[in-house]
Amino acid sequence: MPQYAYLRVSSDSQDVANQKHGIYEYCNRVGIVNLCFIEDVVTGKKKWHERKLGELIDGMEVGDKLIFAEVSRIARSTLQVLEVLEVCMAKGIDVYIAKQNMQLDGSMQAKITEVDRNGTWSRSRDRTRVYFDEN
Repeated sequence: MPQYAYLRVSSDSQDVANQKHGIYEYCNRVGIVNLCFIEDVVTGKKKWHERKLGELIDGMEVGDKLIFAEVSRIARSTLQVLEVLEVCMAKGIDVYIAKQNMQLDGSMQAKITEVDRNGTWSRSRDRTRVYFDEN
């Protein structure tokens, strides 16, 4: 399975060395090897799908790994970060965020699905109980 590390800086004067170092440390710790680094020099104001990140995710498949140095390197806004994570989950891409020591993989996706399903079941049960209590 391919394993990609996405590095983003906002200008040519910035350097990806710190991001790369953090990713290498994290990947060595968790056993991820043979990384392909994708470097992007683009302002954070540009939407994620208009950057190299969008092209990268489009080409990824179930089980591929995508590593970021930290959450802020995914996108500038929380909404865009959540959108990227949602797309990755839908495609079955395992996402790792080095600085925050986060791993969003199939097991996490299964847990989120279970929590969502249980929440839906619980709300339905509560509505049914209210209906019968009122009638």
